[in-house]
Amino acid sequence: MPGVTRRTLLAFTAVASVVEPTFAEGEYTSRELQVLIATHETAYAALHTIAHRAGSSLYDRRRADRIEEEALLAVCSYPAISRGDRRAKAEYLLSAQARGELDLEEQIQAILHSMMPN
Repeated sequence: MPGVTRRTLLAFTAVASVVEPTFAEGEYTSRELQVLIATHETAYAALHTIAHRAGSSLYDRRRADRIEEEALLAVCSYPAISRGDRRAKAEYLLSAQARGELDLEEQIQAILHSMMPN
């Protein structure tokens, strides 16, 4: 049986790049990550509404802020394993960062810890 040559490896790489990535790399986004992102989007919208509502109390604003921070921290902490999860998590966190939300030390630590194997 002949050994693997550079030509064989190159051919395999070319074929692998054409094959549907869903099978090889897991292009899907997990349901769990979708729920975490949707939860944060809801919490962020609620925070925005409460913060701009006339007559909202400081308690209400702080509570909404804490809920939103916890929801974003859950997204940061999620251990994205599949290619689709990594992409969805990165895109979502980049959009949060662009709005100036991703600024707490705990969030950055959670992102870094989520990248480490258990």
